Amino acid sequence: MPQVRLERRYRFSASHLYRRPDWSEEENRRCFGKCANLPGHGHNYRLHVQLQGEPERDTGFITDLALLDRVVHEHVVDVLDHQHLNVAIPEFAPGKDIPSSENLVLWIRSRLAPALPDAVRLVRVRVEEDDDLAAEWNEE
Repeated sequence: MPQVRLERRYRFSASHLYRRPDWSEEENRRCFGKCANLPGHGHNYRLHVQLQGEPERDTGFITDLALLDRVVHEHVVDVLDHQHLNVAIPEFAPGKDIPSSENLVLWIRSRLAPALPDAVRLVRVRVEEDDDLAAEWNEE
């Protein structure tokens, strides 16, 4: 049976701060601009999750959407929604990874890939901060 890709979209709101505690104020401003302003700023993020698999003969689906929604909400959306990423996510704590769109995409991928059913494969994660900025991980 041929492989098919399925994309599901989600939304969450979160705030973040781009700042290195070991850098001077000048260095933080030079590198991160307004994104270094305390206490941070927020976005209404849009998350795109794309899976690949074979449609089941009986249902025509590659996965149960209710199951996919539960996995994405439990491992990503409910963890991030209405949170300050630097506080809520240990990997983005001060002195650790900057919660950029690029790092957020990789964090989401690391949470989703092992939690999905064996019959499907995560092939793309896209996070849009706004209409002008997005980051994407793609298996290819």
